[in-house]
Amino acid sequence: MRLNQIKEHITKTKGFGEVNQGVSEKRYPIGVYGISDSARAAFISSFFNETDKSVYVFSWSDMEARAIYEDLQLWEMDVYFLPSRELVFYDADAISGDLRWERLRVLKEIAADQKKIIVTSVESLLSAWMPLKYFKDYTFNFRPGDVIELETLAKRLIESGYERAEVTEGRGQFSLRGGIMDIFSPVASFPVRIELFGDEIDTIRIFNPDSQRSMDHVDGAEIFPSKEIIIDKPSLIRGRDQIQGEFDDVMNNKKMRKALGPEGFEKLKSIVNKNLEALDQTWSFETIDSYLPYFFQETASLFDYIGDDFIILDDSVRTMGKLESAEFEFKEQYQTFLSRGEILAGQSGIMVNPKEIQSQFETKAVLTLNDMMKTDRLLPPRHLAHFEANSIYHFHGQLEMLVEDILERKKAGWRTVILSGTRPRGERLEKTLRERDIEAVYRDDVGEVPKEGTVITFGSQKTSFEFRDIKLALISDAQVFGESTKKKKRRQIKGKGIEKIHSYDDLKKGEYVVHVNHGIGIYQGMKQMEAQGAIKDYLEISYDRNDRLFIPVDQLDLIQKYIGNEAASPKVSRLGAQDWARAKAKARQNVDEVAEEIVQLYAQRSQIKGHEFSKDTPWQQEFEDEFPFEETHDQLSSIEEIKRDMESPRVMDRLLCGDVGYGKTEVAMRAAFKAIMDGKQVAVLVPTTILAEQHYKNFSRRFDGFAVSVDMVSRFRTPRQVKETLARLK
Repeated sequence: MRLNQIKEHITKTKGFGEVNQGVSEKRYPIGVYGISDSARAAFISSFFNETDKSVYVFSWSDMEARAIYEDLQLWEMDVYFLPSRELVFYDADAISGDLRWERLRVLKEIAADQKKIIVTSVESLLSAWMPLKYFKDYTFNFRPGDVIELETLAKRLIESGYERAEVTEGRGQFSLRGGIMDIFSPVASFPVRIELFGDEIDTIRIFNPDSQRSMDHVDGAEIFPSKEIIIDKPSLIRGRDQIQGEFDDVMNNKKMRKALGPEGFEKLKSIVNKNLEALDQTWSFETIDSYLPYFFQETASLFDYIGDDFIILDDSVRTMGKLESAEFEFKEQYQTFLSRGEILAGQSGIMVNPKEIQSQFETKAVLTLNDMMKTDRLLPPRHLAHFEANSIYHFHGQLEMLVEDILERKKAGWRTVILSGTRPRGERLEKTLRERDIEAVYRDDVGEVPKEGTVITFGSQKTSFEFRDIKLALISDAQVFGESTKKKKRRQIKGKGIEKIHSYDDLKKGEYVVHVNHGIGIYQGMKQMEAQGAIKDYLEISYDRNDRLFIPVDQLDLIQKYIGNEAASPKVSRLGAQDWARAKAKARQNVDEVAEEIVQLYAQRSQIKGHEFSKDTPWQQEFEDEFPFEETHDQLSSIEEIKRDMESPRVMDRLLCGDVGYGKTEVAMRAAFKAIMDGKQVAVLVPTTILAEQHYKNFSRRFDGFAVSVDMVSRFRTPRQVKETLARLK
């Protein structure tokens, strides 16, 4: 391990001895003070090395938890980030599937009972989870020679959230063809193909989901559940009866029906009937996660998954305070949905009571982590540990400041470790420091750092820190040179358009397709036919009145998948009729009319003169480099487009959309900063008071150090405070 020597030095600090004393005496919670944000990953990894248990780190937000996770990557341990589950009642399409897969990967690691670090936000504790027993019971292990019954396995896979498909192309799907079963586990890089001889597994191979070609033989396969809520037959019956029974109670209660009103009651009736119908047919429905309490006699909390492992609360005062504000926000949302007839009262059970969470903390092995002494009314410590782990200031690209700092530390007997983003850069820095009479050495493995010594190694961490009582400093070259250590992936934006068919393998039997000349039909599969003395492959398309059209595979470009409204089946065209020609003509006319309206609208808008913002300033670049994560491709493209809009004399006309947790706020912050650099003031409007409070804290934290004033107007402020804030805007 490259940095083990640094961790060993940290365990020799006075503060660490106090932590060990508290652990041996089991005087929890242990209040750990004096650990700056930049040093917390070093402390957590050092503590993890000293224990034989797992460590769960909770921060006040997903964004901050991910920042801790990224810092822990440097210290080479089994560390995982668990995204929190959204406490929502709305359409599941708004919830990112990628985040669900990420959570399932972490659940896999939790279920493995191996020592690891899990980093998450305290909001994960607020969500009700299915009991861990279900996750373990629906984890399947296969090896060649095992005897299995495919249809029974298929039923179990459906219960654990898999979708049965004709062809396995995406995560969470499986398909069955004779004695071959393909399964794509959500936590796997590739799907597996299990081939049977009779009822015995003959071979297991991984395969490419795009080409469907087998790749390599494997000795075994482990298949994990595909959803966070697993419904077996008893759970299905229980959930259905509970949902139906609660709705019947509403229907038979005049007071409740009156409170909902006719419109609200009809909406609730429609939602419940739709969900129950889907449950009967597919054992699931879109918002099933918000009905979790109905399907299990007892739901679990994340505490049930943790057991007797260690818990570290980062910035404990703020983190515990988040429990209170999240509860308030959830109740506000819950009452709104309940009054509109969009949910049942029992759905409130998807949130764990914060008081239960607090009482659980009082019985667990908890360490609270703070940079300074704070009054923690919700979780007062029973034992204290004091550190002097401070952040080190920026060198702002001035190499001589770094040299001077190292020389001063050398005189005082300090050990200095410098992290460089790449080996070549680290080796260049070694040469540069040696030219200035500093005996620096570059090592891939840090090893022992001698007193008065300077060791350079490769590694990425945005910030620098020092442990004063053991005279150890770790300096990141990002602060030496004032540049970001992350690499921003700037890829070409792919064009978007209709869903073209590149191969007949892209089509599934029974799918609707559109022929450019003959209209909408149903794909019936491939068929070999003799034409001009040769056997050729044809695509068979069925039309109205049982007409058939056979298309040579070399004319595949004439058809495309139907991508209309999935909720309703399209009307199939009739061969030889004029309906399709008329429909195309009408569509062209409609397109022309809409295009004319759009041209007129944009012509009018183009005449309106807007403010032409300046190009990016150096401060803008510095502000963007402070972002602790690697931007997504969509973030980067959105930021570039918005900046172009702002720098144009035309008025901006743009709507930014994105999944929960995918960085829309950071895009807005960069646009706001650009406006501020031009002397403008920025207002951020949000739908709820709680969200205003959250954005106020996030904007304050993000803009800290850039001479920008951030304030809030909401009912959380007194009339006097609101008046003073508005006065400063003038």
